[in-house]
Amino acid sequence: MTDNAKLSQKPNERPGKRPTNGAKGAPIKNIDLATVKRLLTYFKGYRLKMIFVLVCIVLSTVASVSSSLFLKSLIDDYIEPLIGQAVPNFTPLIWALCGMGCLYLTGILSSLFYNRVMAEVTQGVLKNVRDEMFRHMQTLPVKYFDTHTHGDVMSYYTNDADSLRMMLSQSLPQVIQSVLTLVFVSLSMMYQSLLLTAIVLVFSFFMLKLVGAVAGKSSGYFMSSQRSIAGMNGYIEEMINGQKVVKVFNHEEKAKENFDERNSELCFNVTNANKYANTLMPLMNGLGYMLYVIIAIVGGILAINGVTNIGLSGVNTLTLGVIASFLQLSRSFCQPIGQVSQQINSVIMAVSGAKRIFELIDEPSEEDTGKITLVNCTEKNGKVEETNAFTEEWAWKIPKDDGSFEYRKLLGEVRLEHVDFSYEKGKQVLYDVTLYAEPGQKVALVGATGAGKTTITNLINHFYDIDSGVITYDGINIKDIRKDDLRRSMGIVLQDVNLFTGTVMENLRYGRLDATDEECIAAAELVNADSFIRMLPQGYNTVLSGDGSGLSQGQRQLISIARAAVADPPVMILDEATSSIDTRTESIVQHGMDALMHGRTVFVIAHRLSTVRNSDVIMVLENGRIIERGNHDKLIAEKGKYYQLYTGAFELE
Repeated sequence: MTDNAKLSQKPNERPGKRPTNGAKGAPIKNIDLATVKRLLTYFKGYRLKMIFVLVCIVLSTVASVSSSLFLKSLIDDYIEPLIGQAVPNFTPLIWALCGMGCLYLTGILSSLFYNRVMAEVTQGVLKNVRDEMFRHMQTLPVKYFDTHTHGDVMSYYTNDADSLRMMLSQSLPQVIQSVLTLVFVSLSMMYQSLLLTAIVLVFSFFMLKLVGAVAGKSSGYFMSSQRSIAGMNGYIEEMINGQKVVKVFNHEEKAKENFDERNSELCFNVTNANKYANTLMPLMNGLGYMLYVIIAIVGGILAINGVTNIGLSGVNTLTLGVIASFLQLSRSFCQPIGQVSQQINSVIMAVSGAKRIFELIDEPSEEDTGKITLVNCTEKNGKVEETNAFTEEWAWKIPKDDGSFEYRKLLGEVRLEHVDFSYEKGKQVLYDVTLYAEPGQKVALVGATGAGKTTITNLINHFYDIDSGVITYDGINIKDIRKDDLRRSMGIVLQDVNLFTGTVMENLRYGRLDATDEECIAAAELVNADSFIRMLPQGYNTVLSGDGSGLSQGQRQLISIARAAVADPPVMILDEATSSIDTRTESIVQHGMDALMHGRTVFVIAHRLSTVRNSDVIMVLENGRIIERGNHDKLIAEKGKYYQLYTGAFELE
């Protein structure tokens, strides 16, 4: 539950009370038909299989209903004639029973086949849905992941997808079969007796009213439980990632209290949903038995009094076979009503999950209007030419109006001119920021937490659009450069290291998939990571799992730095790259870092000011503004904020 939700909740209101609005109407009103229609588009590749499933369901239903109809013939035509005979001939009865067995066998085989095929269709549809979700997720802007918890995003792939699986594999075939059963049974009952059918239909009307009220109550809670599960997953994910912080600050009791609130909300929703849903079948069974008794009594009275029976088959007398068959059909009529009412909740949950999934798929992709691309190049006689080979030299491929291209060699000159920026409207973060980095320069950004250092690097990578001003790269507005190419030209080493499940070599090759083993090893040697990697159980083939949990923080950071070296980008961004490394290791890594930074434009963010002393330019930020700029000696001589920070008069934090 969000903080706003908790603040707005009445003191005596139990968690989860809000979803009761879903219980006001019949469950069908809660089904988003647009979502259902969109979901059906995923079945296009499975049309033949779905036709086969439908045929099997029809055969299974017809076999089930026909067996009830056959009961009349069995009693009236085969059993009654044998009563009182001295030497009864059982051969016709045996053949009739064999025919009845064939009907049941047809129904069993049809049910078996459609369930097997439906399992294939279900998993195929879910695979396509997950593929589309993941493909689209890769196109979403960083802002989306900054504003959504990881647990909530994971819930799309787990809880919502699983509810969809349950509907496709179980509920959908069950609903179709139940509806077909109602149709065929109704026709069969009318074929037998219109009067008895009228009694069944009148009784069913009141039955549906009662079932609709119960099912409507549960549907709202089922939908709310989806939201509760997503919220709880997000909270659990936060607690797992921050478990060390929780323990350090003795926050366990408060964490349990917060979890209990979310768990109580989920428990309340699920309990109420199942409380109503689980009463459906016992209720339907009770009503079915009641109808059974009513039909038996009425049918017996009509038969004893010799009342003429009228059905679609014609006018005849009400025989024992007709009554027995009709009793069986009445049971077959009640069961589908209960099954549909129970499965409709599963359908509502699945449609609710599908709606959430489609909300993710419909999230706007990151816009990219850039047309300028980055290519490998060679320089011959002062002329830049494009090449497919990896040359460690890059050029911007700029399209011209006449269809030709201009090639401008990538130098690494980055400029921000009068940049204003805010993550949210009305909450400005950067104010009139102007800075420039000449090719090969090392620019350091210094300032307290929240001053705007990381924001500047996010803007250089074009993760966000600026409010005003301009950012240029080699004189080109970064809005005109394709984002993939812009980011390919920049390497970034973050304070929070992310390693992926796979070998060390695969992690090093993450930034450049065509890099050879020799190039990866050379990059590791460059940043002094080679020695500890070779000491791992399988060296470079050691499999890392759990974000490299078996390594120290410093070792993980070294692999991250080596990964950037493998990518070999013209521009480097080091966001607290050595903050997790001890002072002794830092001095070793710094030599490798200097080699890595040689000839590149480098942006360095550091709280440890000893790491930025040799920077060409140091920018001091405060509250989103650049208040000082210059090299180390110049800023020390000015005795301003940098001097105070460096000498310890103020702490960066």
